[in-house]
Amino acid sequence: MKQLRTMALSLGLALSTAGGVQAANVLVVLSDSDHLDLKDGKVFQTGVYLNELMQPVQALLEAGHEITFATPKGMAPAVDKTSIDKMYFGGDEAAMKASEAKLEELGLLSREKSPVVSLARIEQIGYDRFDAVYVPGGHAPMQDLLVSPELGRLLTHFHEKGKTTALTCHGPIALISTLPDAKGFTEQLATSGAAKTDGKWIYAGYKLTVLSNEEEEIAKGLLNGGQMKFYPQTALEQAGAQHSKAEKPFAAHLVTDRELITGQNPASAPAVAEEMLKRLK
Repeated sequence: MKQLRTMALSLGLALSTAGGVQAANVLVVLSDSDHLDLKDGKVFQTGVYLNELMQPVQALLEAGHEITFATPKGMAPAVDKTSIDKMYFGGDEAAMKASEAKLEELGLLSREKSPVVSLARIEQIGYDRFDAVYVPGGHAPMQDLLVSPELGRLLTHFHEKGKTTALTCHGPIALISTLPDAKGFTEQLATSGAAKTDGKWIYAGYKLTVLSNEEEEIAKGLLNGGQMKFYPQTALEQAGAQHSKAEKPFAAHLVTDRELITGQNPASAPAVAEEMLKRLK
């Protein structure tokens, strides 16, 4: 019988199984932001995509793994309202509502009871506690995760230890945080459309995927006339990644390279979850 319990040190939520199954401890990193700053001072209200967060989280919990939730500042995350749509769940409204219910059960959106802790707290208790890290998308990671020094240190640890690092849709932009000057890189990219890393990026040469420039162009209507400062595909390619994409826009596409697992878009979240489960056995 599976049973939810609270982790020691208020680290998050865990699911344990009665059969003595060895559970992995997975860290899910989310953005603190509920918006993305666009060009010309415009702002887009956003957050995490419901299915990109909950499909992997539900799969991990059902498999008996422990989950800890963190953001750079330890704030309760926001959900992108446009992602609360059955089309992201294969047209299955019941599955969408089940994810909403689980999200509420976990208390992730509660300002008073949220289990989310800060990345500084994660660093204090030690990265070695965690076997895998997962970063879902939505536009919010483009606001803060890509320049978070705390996240940069965490991802560098996972890279050096070869531990599973999974990211979906806009989530892979978080890998930019490991650059020596992530903020300078992104500012240069936003200003001129090009930026240099001098070859100093731990993921240089990795094959990965992220929401493609083509998909960004198709979906830019969501921005209500605004324009992003740059696209994640461009940023990752400029940093030194080898980008891969599906033959058709918004088709599921999974890429694995060494410790990295990346999914291209919302439709790729189930495949990311499946690959994580394989590695955590």
